Amino acid sequence: MTDPAPPHWLGFDWHLVRAYLATLEAGSVSAAAVRLQAQQSTLSRHLAELEAQLGAPLFERTGRGVAPTALGRAIAESARQMQAGAESLSQVAALRRSAAGGTVRISASQLMAVYVLPAALAPLAGVSGLQLEIVASNAVHNLLRREADIALRMVRPDQSSLIARRVGQVGVGAYAHDSYLQRAGTPLVPNDLAHHTLVGYASSDLIERGAAAAGHVLTRAQFALRTDDHITYGRLVAEGAGIGFLAHFNARQWGLRPVLPDLPIAPHPCWLVVHREIRSDKAIRQVFDHLAAVVPGLLQEAAPVQSPGMV
Repeated sequence: MTDPAPPHWLGFDWHLVRAYLATLEAGSVSAAAVRLQAQQSTLSRHLAELEAQLGAPLFERTGRGVAPTALGRAIAESARQMQAGAESLSQVAALRRSAAGGTVRISASQLMAVYVLPAALAPLAGVSGLQLEIVASNAVHNLLRREADIALRMVRPDQSSLIARRVGQVGVGAYAHDSYLQRAGTPLVPNDLAHHTLVGYASSDLIERGAAAAGHVLTRAQFALRTDDHITYGRLVAEGAGIGFLAHFNARQWGLRPVLPDLPIAPHPCWLVVHREIRSDKAIRQVFDHLAAVVPGLLQEAAPVQSPGMV
């Protein structure tokens, strides 16, 4: 008895997917070839091989180039995740090949430090000569004073001596624990929040201003529980104390249920920041590039499918 043939996807060649993504983004095979610095005939062959493996065409020719078919559109996100994985693999391999060494300090908010950075930095653990320090604080560390080498922020710095790369966005939603919803009921429209226990911040009006921008009124008096500590804030909601407004990646890991999913809450951009001079340091540069490759995927995986009402 012979062993069954392996599934065709086990033989996927990353170069084929790379050719597909470049063509999708460039809009034509010729433009994709220029972008990848490859021969157009080679790219066309790679696309044909990938289509043969998938059993259906990925592009249709148009007057100006090519347009993705239904299948071409359907696999786009998975292909981008493969690209992020390939970039991460490349960065980890580069770190392991190098003997740059040294300590790299990364600052981030408590939430990012607890729920994003561990997964992002775990592949670098044990890299020869490299030591990583996570500075978990809600204070914005001043890279100009060398308080950190790299910062993950939700505010873009305005200093010209800093380099900031946008690596995604942090989506926010209203969440509650099942125990609270069973006890108090589920709000069906935003005005129902006036009859619920809300968790807010002690010294910030961020939630109230966000609600006002969306056309809803929430007053400080409606927030029966308040804290400025983000971990404590999330734990209050997770223990069923009331309805809170949390980052999607935070709420997902605590098993909270989204409420009012169509409530238009603007996401916060996420920036990876480094000093211009420090970025020339080999170890810091490689850690920066690694984070730039993997953090977008971690934020994307944590975000729920947006409904039409969300911004």
